[in-house]
Amino acid sequence: MKFRLLSFLLLLCNFASAQKFHGLAQTPPMGWSSWNTFGTRINEELIKGIADYMVSSGMRDAGYQYINLDDGWSTRKRDSVTGDLVADPVKFPSGMKALADYVHSKGLKFGLYNCGGTMTCAKFPGSHGYEEQDARLYASWGVDYLKYDWCYSEGFDAQESYKKMSQALKDAGRPVVFSLCEWGTTKPWTWAKEVGHLWRISGDIGNVFDGIKQYDTWHSNGVMRIVDIAADLYPYASPGAWNDPDMMEVGNGQTEAQDKTHFSIWCMMAAPLMAGNDLTKMSDTTIRILTNKDAIAIDQDKMGWQGFRYSNVDSLQVWFKPLENDEWAVCFVNRSNKTKSVSFDWKKGKCGISRQSKSFERREN
Repeated sequence: MKFRLLSFLLLLCNFASAQKFHGLAQTPPMGWSSWNTFGTRINEELIKGIADYMVSSGMRDAGYQYINLDDGWSTRKRDSVTGDLVADPVKFPSGMKALADYVHSKGLKFGLYNCGGTMTCAKFPGSHGYEEQDARLYASWGVDYLKYDWCYSEGFDAQESYKKMSQALKDAGRPVVFSLCEWGTTKPWTWAKEVGHLWRISGDIGNVFDGIKQYDTWHSNGVMRIVDIAADLYPYASPGAWNDPDMMEVGNGQTEAQDKTHFSIWCMMAAPLMAGNDLTKMSDTTIRILTNKDAIAIDQDKMGWQGFRYSNVDSLQVWFKPLENDEWAVCFVNRSNKTKSVSFDWKKGKCGISRQSKSFERREN
């Protein structure tokens, strides 16, 4: 009898400590998000068109699954009677359930956005104090992915807030990939493994390759600035738990070489691959970059290792990523604006990787 009681208590403890849905995002999630190109200028026909192009462009077949609506999909106030979030009836006249059904009919998955603060970043209703109610609503709509931002959260505890929404999603019963977006402020890679499936490591990405993009009171980070932040976080990534360097800017006006570098390094870092361009206006070059099978295979390798920066000398970086079957991926990155010749001693490099791999271990959060 004592043994049975102990087993029951252990089961309760395990249940109480469980947060997110396990078994999801075993490789980095792939999809599309509306924010980088459209901001809050989203609507039903746009999203349906994006879903259609994700199929016709070959992106779905290449592994992209999620169609994610970012900020701006709801009305400015909750329903005065029920307190529910309400889809903007002008932008989304058929409602979110119908839109989710359409996305699902294309063999894709549907994602939404909200915020752990009192308002979203664009000042729509946040989920603080409504976590359970919102999670049940998302489940009833068929939501598969939730990006959860951190605006208007002054005085709130990030870990507590994200754990509360994570548990609310779990209690609602529909498996949802939970994306934490508190910009790396509290080092979520050290605590979020049981809370979400991916966590942002920095502020927003900007459509610049290197440097920053300055706004009135804040700045976004260029591609390579985020890479610098991500470079040392490889021990924290694993299947179902990913460092997120943010949505991609591929196809948004940078050079072909910059777009190729951007996509390649995201794949080396086992980053979630969320396109942020207008899929309906993609060039053939952009499609080729975003659907590169070899690069995607590196990102989606089932071992789930984030690549590491092996060397960084005179603006020339060498990155390695362990893969299945005792294979390795390598990426040479020229950080400068000058053409460089690459000379790499594979024999010496192999020894170097072997030595480094002894300490190349994942950390438990």
